Amino acid sequence: MAKLKAPAMVYVAGEEMTRYTMELILQKWIEPNVDTSAWQRFDLSCKNRDKTNDQVLKDIIAAGAKIGAIFKEPTITPTADQVKELGLSKAWGSPNGAMRRGWNGISISRDTIHVPGLKLGYAKQVLFDRHAVGGEYGAGAKIVGKGKLVTKFIPADGGAEVTVDERALDDKVNAAVTYHNPYDNVEPLAHHFFSRTLEAGVVPHVVTKKTVFKWQEPFWQIMKEVFDKHYREKFRAKGLLEKTGGELSHLLSDSATMKIVVWKDGGFGMVAHNYDGDVLTDEVSQVHRSPAFLDSCLVGIAANGSAIKEFEASHGTVSDMEVQRLKGARTSLNPLGMVDALIKAMNHSAKLVDEKKLAEVSAFTGKIRTAMYDLMQNGKGTDDVGGKASTEEFIDAVAAKLK
Repeated sequence: MAKLKAPAMVYVAGEEMTRYTMELILQKWIEPNVDTSAWQRFDLSCKNRDKTNDQVLKDIIAAGAKIGAIFKEPTITPTADQVKELGLSKAWGSPNGAMRRGWNGISISRDTIHVPGLKLGYAKQVLFDRHAVGGEYGAGAKIVGKGKLVTKFIPADGGAEVTVDERALDDKVNAAVTYHNPYDNVEPLAHHFFSRTLEAGVVPHVVTKKTVFKWQEPFWQIMKEVFDKHYREKFRAKGLLEKTGGELSHLLSDSATMKIVVWKDGGFGMVAHNYDGDVLTDEVSQVHRSPAFLDSCLVGIAANGSAIKEFEASHGTVSDMEVQRLKGARTSLNPLGMVDALIKAMNHSAKLVDEKKLAEVSAFTGKIRTAMYDLMQNGKGTDDVGGKASTEEFIDAVAAKLK
């Protein structure tokens, strides 16, 4: 039979256990059934970033902006110890941050994955949107001693200089940190979040710590203005604001941490700043059993206004299993989060072509999902879902079903 012709897509290879697992999946699930010659492939391992002086990251960002559909395996942002261990010339920064800036990211959407018949953490879906830029991730910092710390803003239009903050430092050792939160793209983030939660039929909540962090007030105000003008009546008509008094709900971030644990019925959505969103979605993944049951999609906006979507697993490279594997020990990695990302990237690349191509590609990717779910539902999944399959055994079992 002729192979399915896959549309253009950017495929980014990563590191460690997740790279090994995806190589097996490509070899046994994808390549026998799909012509992937239109894919642009890149190696984003630390060693290749070092070898190319990070040109590979620049090439990925350029290709992603042009194509609009990206799949990324988990990667390493090297620590000082890993720089020595891997023989790198420097501690390369987070590639994710560069991608978010390069693709004008508005949101990192992380939602729970549900396998019919398998009891996980939440009964109904939980949706989460995390502001994709700003915050501590791009901070400038220095360790300083006693003295005076002044933060100044110099307007680009030549206006008067503004002192943002001035303080005396009396301690011998201080971490002086400066960061900002861009708010120009909060309005499109609001539309993205409210349209998703409305379609999914879940209750929306905006999360900030604006009581203490006064600078977070505009985030809430923009969200509320968009909601009141475009979405409130639609949510009311669906009965989704009955528990929130008919208005948009605001949660303090510390309250959100508690609600995530106790709202086991699911059926809610949250949107938050970058760092809060990072921490809170990790909590969501743990309540919902593991990060393997949470998807992740960076949503950006191209120069022409079209969507750029980069799909990845919500977890890292699973270093502990990589150590076991290299020792020859058995591993049992659940690849669902990564495969869910691959499926969605393939579907999105097809959608960018036309509805006919989307139907062709989704028919195949749907079979992958069905095969994985069937094994998990029948006790033949990996250890984390009560099965006994090793990493390789599970991949081989899905491959057999695809045949």
